[in-house]
Amino acid sequence: MDIELSASMMCANFANLEKEVKELEEAGIDSFHIDIMDGSFVDNFGMGYQDMAFIKKNTTKTVDAHLMVRKPYNYLDILFRLGIDIIYIHPEVDPDPATTIEKIHNAGSIAGIAINPGTSISTISELLNTVDRVLVLGVNPGHAGRQYQDYVDNKIETLLNLKSKYNFEIFLDGAVTPERIAKWSKKGVKGYILGTATLFKNNMEYSKNIKKIKVYNSNNVLLSAERRGI
Repeated sequence: MDIELSASMMCANFANLEKEVKELEEAGIDSFHIDIMDGSFVDNFGMGYQDMAFIKKNTTKTVDAHLMVRKPYNYLDILFRLGIDIIYIHPEVDPDPATTIEKIHNAGSIAGIAINPGTSISTISELLNTVDRVLVLGVNPGHAGRQYQDYVDNKIETLLNLKSKYNFEIFLDGAVTPERIAKWSKKGVKGYILGTATLFKNNMEYSKNIKKIKVYNSNNVLLSAERRGI
């Protein structure tokens, strides 16, 4: 399947953000992922509105915002004014997530829910009827470079069995490696947030990292097809 690769901009070089955006676009990135943190829901602070506005102004690619904040409803209006295309919320800390999702849709944006490794599918199952995307966090949120939690694999499998029924796409965020992309893209996971595990790694050129991901994924998809006799 066609996959979507998104750059986690909290890992970018903020000393020259314009250069980063241009080089990522030229390298073939599909979208830009922006983390907004309040220091309460997670013990860190994310990107500022000025950075978001700059990225949105300087790219034609899709820009999404991942709200790792309490009461995400209070953040929506400014995101709408900035023209953010996709907004993910954490239902665990929203007193009325269905209303928040409805407001995102009414503004013409794509609505998604993000779920932490420790969040059970059963607690958000009713919301699957209402969202376009589910962002699965493979690491505990708040900081780049954290270790992948293997038990998240079971959660992804459960969501894959539900996605055609409820018509949502699955995206994976956290410790995303070429091997994980190849594994999950064959099963139906659509998108991947690329951070320090893959894209922003070893000072390698972005174009080389993205090419490596796409070649690795294509080879594994072809190998899988050959094994199935396709």
